[in-house]
Amino acid sequence: MKTPASLLTLIDEGVIDEVMRPLKSGKEAAVYVVRAGDDVRCAKVYKDMAQRSFQKRVQYQEGRKSRGSREARAVATGSRYGRRQQEAEWKNAEVEALYQLREAGVRVPEPYGFFHGVLVMELVTDADGFSAPRLGEVELEPARARRFHQALVRDVVRMLCCGLIHGDLSAYNVLVDPEGPVLIDFPQVVSATGNNAARTMLLRDVNNLTATLGRWAPDLLDTWYGEEMWALFEAGQLAPDTPLTGHFTPDEHAVDLDGVRDAINDARELALIRQQGREAADED
Repeated sequence: MKTPASLLTLIDEGVIDEVMRPLKSGKEAAVYVVRAGDDVRCAKVYKDMAQRSFQKRVQYQEGRKSRGSREARAVATGSRYGRRQQEAEWKNAEVEALYQLREAGVRVPEPYGFFHGVLVMELVTDADGFSAPRLGEVELEPARARRFHQALVRDVVRMLCCGLIHGDLSAYNVLVDPEGPVLIDFPQVVSATGNNAARTMLLRDVNNLTATLGRWAPDLLDTWYGEEMWALFEAGQLAPDTPLTGHFTPDEHAVDLDGVRDAINDARELALIRQQGREAADED
C-alpha cells in the first residue's frame, strides 16, 4: 500500500501513529483506517482539485459564504486563487458540518480534527468491530426498516433545523452500526436558505431513503415526509422534535413559477417573430 504524503505528514506530526489499510476510494476522496494511540480511526484524504469535477460542485456551493471580501471576489471572477479558495471551502464544509451536526444530535461520525487537508474521524463499526456496512448492503425485516426510516427522517429534520441539507443522501451514504443508521459524506452539504435548489435536493434525499427502505417495508412508499418537513420549514414551524405524519396535501393554488416563466419566454419569442415579420414586410 502506498501511503499518501498527507498521511505521512500526520504521522510525522504525531496526529496518527500508523496507516493500517485503505477503506474505500471514491471520486472525491480516499479513506484509510489509521491508528492513533490505542484508538482505531479513519482518515479521509481529499483528492486533488485536478482529479475532481469542478463544474458538478457549482450547484451545491450556491449559498455558501466566503470568509472575506477578497475571497468572495476571487471566487466570483473564477481566478486561480478563487478556484483554490472554493476548493478549500468545499473541504471545510464537511468538517464544519460534522461538528455542527454532532452538536445537534445527528448521528454522524465524530470528527477528531482537520489536518493538512485530511479529516480524521471516528471509524464506524459493526458489532464485531469491523467496518460498518452501508445501508444498501444489509437485509432488513419490515419493522426494522421502518425504525431506520424514522431515525433517518428525524436526522434529516435535525439537519434542516441547522439550515443544512445533505444533498447527496442515499443508501451509499448511510452506514449501519449496532445502534442504527449513521450519515456520512458531507462535502456537498447544501445551505437550506441560500441555495435555490435546496427544496429539490431535500426531496431527493428523502425520496432516496424511502425508496431504499421501501423495498423491505412497502408501506413507506406512500409517505411524503420530505414535502411535509419542507412545508413546515418554509412556514417557520419546524423544530428538531416536531412530530411528522408522512401525509402531505399539495397546495393546488400555488403559483406555477416555471409555467409563468415559460409563458413569458414564449410571448417574448412570439413578439420577436412578429417584429421580424413586420420588418421584412417593410423592406419589401
